Amino acid sequence: MSLQPKVALSNDFLMQLAKLPVKVHAKVMKWAVQFQADPTSAGINYENIQGARDPNLKSVRLDVDWRGIVFKPKSGDVYVLLYVDHHDAAYRWAENRKLTINPVTGAMQLVTVEQVPEPSAASIIPSVPESTSDTLPVQAPPEKKKTVFAALSDQQLMSLGVPAELVDMVKHLADEAALDQVQSCLPVEAYEGLFLVAAGDSVDHVLHIRETRVDRQIDTQDFAAALATPESQSRFVVVSDDESLAAILNAPLSQWRVFLHPTQAKLAVGDRSGPVRVLGGAGTGKTVLAMHRARWLAENRTPAGKKVLFTTFTKNLATDIDQNLKTLCGATTLAKLEVTNLDAWVHGFMRSRRWEHRIVYDRKQEGALQAWQSALAVRDSSLDLPPSFYEQELEQVVLAQGITTQEEYRTAKRVGRGVVLSRAKRDAVWPVFEEYRGQLASRKLKEVDDAYREVAQVLVAEQESKPSPYSAIIIDETQDFGPQALKLLRAMIPADTNDLFFVGDGHQRIYSRNKAAMSKCGIDIRGRSRKLYINYRTTDEIRRQAVSLLEGVEIDDLDDGQDESVRYRSLSHGPAPVVAHVNGLEEAFPHIQAFLSSWKLTEEESIALTFCVVASSEKNRDALAQLLQQSGVRTVAITAQSSHTDERGVVYLSTMHRAKGLEFDCVAVVAPKSYLDSNPDGGTQRQLLYVALTRAKRGALLVCH
Repeated sequence: MSLQPKVALSNDFLMQLAKLPVKVHAKVMKWAVQFQADPTSAGINYENIQGARDPNLKSVRLDVDWRGIVFKPKSGDVYVLLYVDHHDAAYRWAENRKLTINPVTGAMQLVTVEQVPEPSAASIIPSVPESTSDTLPVQAPPEKKKTVFAALSDQQLMSLGVPAELVDMVKHLADEAALDQVQSCLPVEAYEGLFLVAAGDSVDHVLHIRETRVDRQIDTQDFAAALATPESQSRFVVVSDDESLAAILNAPLSQWRVFLHPTQAKLAVGDRSGPVRVLGGAGTGKTVLAMHRARWLAENRTPAGKKVLFTTFTKNLATDIDQNLKTLCGATTLAKLEVTNLDAWVHGFMRSRRWEHRIVYDRKQEGALQAWQSALAVRDSSLDLPPSFYEQELEQVVLAQGITTQEEYRTAKRVGRGVVLSRAKRDAVWPVFEEYRGQLASRKLKEVDDAYREVAQVLVAEQESKPSPYSAIIIDETQDFGPQALKLLRAMIPADTNDLFFVGDGHQRIYSRNKAAMSKCGIDIRGRSRKLYINYRTTDEIRRQAVSLLEGVEIDDLDDGQDESVRYRSLSHGPAPVVAHVNGLEEAFPHIQAFLSSWKLTEEESIALTFCVVASSEKNRDALAQLLQQSGVRTVAITAQSSHTDERGVVYLSTMHRAKGLEFDCVAVVAPKSYLDSNPDGGTQRQLLYVALTRAKRGALLVCH
């Protein structure tokens, strides 16, 4: 037994705490600090709960009306704050709860023992109950029904995370629809493991990917050891001092700062032998994982004089990540972190070397447009190729592959370009690109891919004389980086343990049209590729609607393979998104008004909820903002200069690109009907719709005009 008792908080306790009135919240916090200091104090009166399934659950008096439910074992030094509520409600909550240890994984699990209806194969999914605890039905369905998990042994089911008390129930689930019906009854790792097995994965494969050990002897009474497992830490957090307790209690809604899915927790810590790639659909917590990984590396693997670089594609997202890291990390850790988008990093590098060139991000900008027009003027008219061909050839072949000479262009791969070019035709096309670069150079301009390539070349040449200032690099939104960006990232840090950590999702590629394969950019992720399957942000109804928009669009896995969506699931449920087709923005506006009104049930709740209207362009965004303002609604535009979304009682407006990385309770997406077409750009446009719709947590509207 340790000298100091361990005090832990459950996620149920924190979520319930967030719902309490302000005066009660303050009272509970004061009591919790005293409890954490000494849970064995004689001043704490632990009362037995009559009829409780678990004799280790006790009631503690907070005042005349309020009670806390605490796990206090007969032996051992672990105390867990499980719940808080009015006297009678707290007792009812505790009567059917049991805190147990999974005999195979060693995880601590809170199980609810109560009668529930027999799961059916119907696709009707009930609303999620307030409690996130696991539910145990007393009566199992008839044996005669065909079941999807019947062939699995008790040991296999428990290794997936199913509590021993729920094994019989799971064995009688008829199909995936029945599994979804009892999703809220299961620990998150059990639900995930079961739907992966139902989708065709073997139990051994799931355990291997999770890095789950099932070969240990588990003491089902050792709650201190159980608290150390990643599975337990996805539900319980140990508080060791008043400061850490106060930090958690003062931000109870920021669950991601405290609790991680077991897979996220394992990936966030520990050494990796080389580059890691983590895929995950919208809302699966990729950025959260990346931030926790950055913190762990900064605190544990970053010597003095080095930093962890956290980079992403857009400035807005980098700013948002920087703000979130400030709430996650202390000052000492923050001093070892550098957060910036890659373009800003390249700009800073060029300035530090006194390069006078400016980077071209849009060929329509002044200087670049004139350079391109001059280049097109030298094209060979006998080829009869339109200007669009040259621009696409520049982007998808010359810049993407880092081609700088006519000889390189002669042998370059042009897969998917459509137009076949002989060697002679390539020689006739090349002068356009050569002239363009010359025209840019005369204006001290440089294409962004060329800037990436040249900076990478300098870094490689200086590897021995100028060591990298970084101990590790974390990359978010990897899907939006092209080949030259990935090669630059590889050049920024030598290949070593914990060097590169990528998170991304091909479903959300909305910037780079040049799909980049990591292996072809010098980044070897073999054996270090993982996926996140659980969507924590979006309801399953919104997720399904968003995924349906991508039907027929090939989604890559960022390394020359294909990704899929069938294994992704959401934990929450709600109304299906409303889809409307109208003739213009003015006809779209009544649908937006009705949508906003339907979610503003009360003045108090409407202030708490966050709303955003997402448009396809700045022009449409501003037009919708004007219509909302004329109807008396306060609006705030999200722009490159202002991406903050912390003001309440307003409706935010954003373009689809600017909405990337943000989230709101309710989102109305307004887009041209052409975004649903299967034209050459249809994939990109539908991926924009996917990104916009998955910003919503509770309610969504899609209006096509």
